[in-house]
Amino acid sequence: MIGLVMFGTTLLLLMVGFPVAFTFAGVAVIFGVLTQGVDLFGFMPYRIMSVMQNTILMAVPLFIFMGIVLQKTKLAEQLLEAMGDLFGNVRGGLAVSTILVGSLLAASTGVVGASVVAMGVISLPVMLKHNYKKTLSTGVICASGTLGQIIPPSIVLIILADVLGVPVGDLFQGAIMPSVVLVGGYIIYVLVVSYLDPQAAPIFKSNKCNLGKAEKYFKVAKAIVPPISLIIAVLGSIFSGIATPTESAAVGAVGALVLAVLYQRLSWKMLQETSTETIKVTAMVFAILVGATAFSMVFTYSGGDTMVEEFIHNLPAKEMSFILISMGIILILGFFIDFVEISLIIVPIFYPIALSLGIDMQWFAILIAMNLQTSFLTPPFGFSLFYLKGVAPKSIQTTDIYKGVIPFIIIQVSVLVSLIVFPQWYGFSGF
Repeated sequence: MIGLVMFGTTLLLLMVGFPVAFTFAGVAVIFGVLTQGVDLFGFMPYRIMSVMQNTILMAVPLFIFMGIVLQKTKLAEQLLEAMGDLFGNVRGGLAVSTILVGSLLAASTGVVGASVVAMGVISLPVMLKHNYKKTLSTGVICASGTLGQIIPPSIVLIILADVLGVPVGDLFQGAIMPSVVLVGGYIIYVLVVSYLDPQAAPIFKSNKCNLGKAEKYFKVAKAIVPPISLIIAVLGSIFSGIATPTESAAVGAVGALVLAVLYQRLSWKMLQETSTETIKVTAMVFAILVGATAFSMVFTYSGGDTMVEEFIHNLPAKEMSFILISMGIILILGFFIDFVEISLIIVPIFYPIALSLGIDMQWFAILIAMNLQTSFLTPPFGFSLFYLKGVAPKSIQTTDIYKGVIPFIIIQVSVLVSLIVFPQWYGFSGF
């Protein structure tokens, strides 16, 4: 039972507000010394060295750098303005354009916080000005801002590829169809709500409505072509086999700098700020990774993984039972802790069980990624909710944001269920 006590203690400390990396490491040290003695941690230097020598994880800081550079080029602002002009004459067009921009930002930057903040600052005031319902406006921004968790190149998919031993390129390819279905579900929901309740999403009259079609399409193409080019350069180099995911991350970082030059926003100050932010985020991820490594080592030596495996194997229809239980646990934990902690602590516990049951690891990884995306929206600790609240006007209450994300959480869970029940639709073998 030591493993369960460890897990419960960690969850309690995280909910109280202790730093994530130090919580995992501290709990591991205390329980490890009490149960196995100090000698157990003689293995830690080797485990840490294996983490630091992992070439897959080199892609993490490079993709973070790429996303922050693109954030500072104001790519989101140009995309939102162009899309607003393109879809403005459609009822709910502003919301649809926000979803499409969120998709493009996800595929070109993958930084959830940057996407939510950018759209919250630019798109939310416009939707409120044109009498969009507060709940619909906030829900659309939070949901579309989290698409970077599932749309490649995704930091979540890179971490899961390392934990589950699946090639990153395979996960990127496997995530495309679920991403398209999810984005389609968002757009359909907005169009249906706009049709049933015209006051929820009125038609947007652009200030540039006097532009001709050619001028309008040129403006849209000018805003869309740069991020699309970067997406093709990054994902195309992986899918074609020209570059490994780590090498493609370097391509993305260089491509982002090229776009910064084209937008005439490249400067030493911008590079310094970008590098500093990249170091901070990367250090946070790897500090959690080291703490999680210590935690998983003690958890394994305490017999916690064996207890969980025996419990799963004694269930009826054990493969489906395992999938439902693991997805349920990840979904519930997503209400309280971040995707990085779940990926590095919970997933390694499930990995040997899934392997022993013969489950398709690519499918299992995509299920987890889709599930983890929901953690950004679920109250009370959904990060997207906090990001948006931080930049929203005073007229937006926290309850408006909570109510707004509920339909999108339902859509995400529905896509997750379809992935579980009909894996063949998405190109996976399942069990």
